[in-house]
Amino acid sequence: MTASDGRSATGDGTADTVRGDTVAAVVRQWRAVHPGLDTGPMEIIGRINRCAALLQQAEDAPLRRAGLTRPEFDLLGALRRTGHELTPGDLARETFASGAAVTKRLKQLTERGLVERRGDTRDRRVAHLRLTDAGRDLVDGILPEQLAYETAVLSGLGAPEQGELASLLGGLLEQLEGRLGAVRS
Repeated sequence: MTASDGRSATGDGTADTVRGDTVAAVVRQWRAVHPGLDTGPMEIIGRINRCAALLQQAEDAPLRRAGLTRPEFDLLGALRRTGHELTPGDLARETFASGAAVTKRLKQLTERGLVERRGDTRDRRVAHLRLTDAGRDLVDGILPEQLAYETAVLSGLGAPEQGELASLLGGLLEQLEGRLGAVRS
């Protein structure tokens, strides 16, 4: 019996992967070595990790043309979408980056004239960051092109599959964020 997801159910309730992706080959190898091992989690987490790695390798063409990395764009995007000044700590939480990484990226973005910092009047150790006009124009100009690029990357999946995948990944992310105490408002 074959499921609509390309897997065929075996008599023991596990799924026998019949896909041709890299993770399917790894799962087949593990099943040959450990036939009773439940490789279900590997089929999901392995594919999420592999997809993430391939997306990172391909990089984001529109961002690359603008001379930005994805992490830099994430910082600029956080400043743009929140609509107000943020501290480096706020940006670290918004982008799931370390404080040191945020500091390094902010230095580069400030030198490029895309972000400006303002010192706190009560605490000199605190910086408030906002986009410059050039930073806002860059984000607003590149976002439609970036979304078109991401749409092309996902074009192999139909709208219903994209919706289902987004929902499933959203559920997994919500569970993981809750478990790791990273739920944000």
